[in-house]
Amino acid sequence: MITKLPALLLFAAALLAAPARADHGLSLGQPPKYAAGFPSFDYVRADAPKGGTLTLPLPGGFDTLNPFTLKGDHESGMAMLTLDTLMEKSWDEPFAVYGLLAEDVRVAPDGLSVTFRINPRARFHNGDPVLAKDVAASFNTLTADPAAAPMYKFYWGDVARVETPAPRTVVFHFKQRNSELPLILGELPVFSHKSYPKGLASAANTPPIGSGPYRFAKAERGRQSEYRRDPQYWAQNLPVRKGRYNFDTVRFKYYKDDSVRIEGLKGGQYDFMQENVARNWARAYPEAALQKRGLAKHEWTHRNTAGMQGFVMNTRKPPFDNILVRRAMVESFDFETTNSRMFYSAYRRSNSFFTNSELAARGRPEGAELALLNPLKAQLPPQVFAQDAPEPPRIDAAQGVRPNLLKARALLEQAGYRYRNGVLVDKQGRPLAFEFLSPSKTYERVTAKWQRDLAKIGVKMTVRTADSAVFQKRMTAFDFDMTIVVYANSNSPGNEQAMYFGCEAARTEGSRNWAGVCLPAVEALLKKFEHFNSRTELVAAARALDRVMRHQYIVVPNWYADTYRVVYRDTLGFPATMPLYYSPMERALSVGWYRK
Repeated sequence: MITKLPALLLFAAALLAAPARADHGLSLGQPPKYAAGFPSFDYVRADAPKGGTLTLPLPGGFDTLNPFTLKGDHESGMAMLTLDTLMEKSWDEPFAVYGLLAEDVRVAPDGLSVTFRINPRARFHNGDPVLAKDVAASFNTLTADPAAAPMYKFYWGDVARVETPAPRTVVFHFKQRNSELPLILGELPVFSHKSYPKGLASAANTPPIGSGPYRFAKAERGRQSEYRRDPQYWAQNLPVRKGRYNFDTVRFKYYKDDSVRIEGLKGGQYDFMQENVARNWARAYPEAALQKRGLAKHEWTHRNTAGMQGFVMNTRKPPFDNILVRRAMVESFDFETTNSRMFYSAYRRSNSFFTNSELAARGRPEGAELALLNPLKAQLPPQVFAQDAPEPPRIDAAQGVRPNLLKARALLEQAGYRYRNGVLVDKQGRPLAFEFLSPSKTYERVTAKWQRDLAKIGVKMTVRTADSAVFQKRMTAFDFDMTIVVYANSNSPGNEQAMYFGCEAARTEGSRNWAGVCLPAVEALLKKFEHFNSRTELVAAARALDRVMRHQYIVVPNWYADTYRVVYRDTLGFPATMPLYYSPMERALSVGWYRK
């Protein structure tokens, strides 16, 4: 999601200065782009034809149709296709939402509550009307049920209680003012209160009763799932839904091995696919083979913030509880050679948790950012103030990786390791060794050179490739030394930062605090994302957090691309106007259509 705009007063905050009124939408950072009564989003074709089938590949498999539980491998389409949310996010703005299940929204003058009024036309697939009690039940299930994934509890953690003063009116009361909370509550997936009357644990494989554009049709042994468009979908003529969800049938086919996905595409099994591997993009799709199936390669532009993809180190246990060891890992990774030899120089290096955006820290702290950091000076290393924001090291083409490996070994010696018989050992004689947990064989290739380079300085890295079920189980329990993750961030960061870096998340299995970060200074900075009065304040908070976390060296930064590489069939049509902030599969599903 996301590019930067000039600092403006928050639209949501502006509501606080006036009596509460009903609004068709809310926005952070600027007034909403779309006025009340707008016909449709600019990036859709409002009269797109309905019909046809869209078949998509997905990695892994699934063993549950319940999308909300912590346990199990979830089927990917259920929440996306069968559940409506209170509001719909715009892909043209950093963060703006417009009415879907909620026909209007009111933020209280004191900023301590938000009221949604449910559209009287809204219907669940079983014919029941969508009511406030369903919204309350959905929220309470996701945030209070012990079997629910913990991210929901963190995401809406500032909600004190939910009330239903009228059948179609739901009010969320806040513990404190939180600028983005009215908007992210608009993202609440709503299901019928009849869905899980005995809780999520007693319905581990039960789909929710939703009101979305598709109905679940069938699943086959964790390898395929299918959805059928609801021709009577209640919201199909709303501005936020017009011209969208046009395929009669959406089918997901799951694969275990990447070669199966590639051959499946060339064999005509899929209609659309995103390719994330540069080598595959360069070599795996001969034009002649694609043409036989009516397929072609395309590159879609976007302005999404890249966040941070990287090799995350689990600081909960040795050796990565030592920052010097973590810094050595960052120094030792040869991105430049990896990029040129394996990725056909297709990528740029990630350098921030907000890569490719104005939210990334630069140089030394100053202005509003420095004002946030100064009160925390005693809790932060002096480098935060005395040095530029850390950038990933570069490998000189003439000298190769050797100078960087020497720096890495020097850091490890500072950490107390000594070189003996070709191996680095600690004071007890234990070798410096760790396991890289990989979700795909793709990373065996990426890490092979790094393994050899680390071995040159006496460090042993073993690579364990796990299937999707084992990988997810180990990630949930934080049972890894190092693995690959993506800190997905938007141009309007908020409560999700606590999921990445908060102490409570660090202690909660299944959270996204993979590194185990728990620092007093970070806890203080996370509070700055709860309430702010201007875009300037949000940018300063993001830069301060980014700077502090980069000085912790919890990830070995990877890479990003500023275009999406996609392959799709010539029977698919897409609007001429591209959105700014989107994901390729979501665009294909949501605004594409079948051309007869």
